[in-house]
Amino acid sequence: MYLLVGLGNPGKDYAATRHNIGFMFLDYLAGKYGFSFKGTKWQAEAAKEQLWGSPLLLVKPQTYMNRSGAAVAPLAHFYQVSPPGIIVVHDELDLPLGRSKITVSRGAGGHNGIRSLIEQLGSKEFVRVRVGIGRPPAVEGVSNFVLSRFSAEEQPLVRLELEKIEEGVRLLVAQGVASAMNWLNTER
Repeated sequence: MYLLVGLGNPGKDYAATRHNIGFMFLDYLAGKYGFSFKGTKWQAEAAKEQLWGSPLLLVKPQTYMNRSGAAVAPLAHFYQVSPPGIIVVHDELDLPLGRSKITVSRGAGGHNGIRSLIEQLGSKEFVRVRVGIGRPPAVEGVSNFVLSRFSAEEQPLVRLELEKIEEGVRLLVAQGVASAMNWLNTER
């Protein structure tokens, strides 16, 4: 089983913000494949599904971004999924919108959600799908930028990126991380 984790913040105030691209990806999959998320005792919404020939537990932590590990680590322990079987989809300031990359065994790189996962899991050996959201204009602070919504002009690019991420995750589950990295990390 894989844990497919989308990072974000709960609540309608944060819905569809750049910081919630992980939640947006899982919601995209739920809409496409017809499943829904349910609350759990682990401070997360989750759905167990069979996708791409493999069982997946799709997880949206409800602990807020900075405490994501508090929800993910107990789920991983309960379902006996080791860090290499955890796939985390999250926003990435260092990539432009429309660009995503898969990485493994990296540090937090300033991302508090990833820092929480590393601390709680006791490992950085999980797979990260870093989804580019770009950098804010010089006049706008990072906090305001990541909590802003995508513009109408950006929406089609976001939709295309969600489709690309799906293919990358499908390849990861079906053929392994090297195939997924070769496909998603290649600039198109």
